[in-house]
Amino acid sequence: MIEWLIRRQLAAFETRWNYPMDYARALLAASRRGFWRFSKILPLAAHREAVPLAAWHAAKLVAVRAEDCGPCTQLVVDMARADGVADALLRAVLADDDAALRALDADAAAAVHFARAWVAAAPELAEARADVQRRFGDAGLASLALAMSAARLFPMIKSALGHAEACRRVQVGAQELRFGKP
Repeated sequence: MIEWLIRRQLAAFETRWNYPMDYARALLAASRRGFWRFSKILPLAAHREAVPLAAWHAAKLVAVRAEDCGPCTQLVVDMARADGVADALLRAVLADDDAALRALDADAAAAVHFARAWVAAAPELAEARADVQRRFGDAGLASLALAMSAARLFPMIKSALGHAEACRRVQVGAQELRFGKP
């Protein structure tokens, strides 16, 4: 009975976001217990506190892109758009257009700089972290750390289970963008 409900929820998610959930079904079939533990990640992935919405989504987009260049990235873009994040900002993040990003939203630019430094374990990570902490406080820093980590986890699990797709273009509004991993 419970698996029927789970499969129904997975199908609803697929329909809502046009995103394949085959990897989640495979995980459920392989290990019900593992699936339940995996499902506990969902509240973590949705946690946002003290960070502007656009900055939070922008950091997640950088993080997911480090692990994926296809459906997971598209899902993050679609969710950001559904939350009202401007297409121009999403395109600037995906195009690594820092000048446009700074002109559009300084907070999002700071979050992107932090996310990029974190993903690359770059020397400027401490400085970028300090900037985010000044802007958003400890709660905002924690929120970004959780969101970025969770965003990377989904494509990692999907890939490990053999359900990752080949790179593809990402659609932001009416515009298709081709990009690679940063």
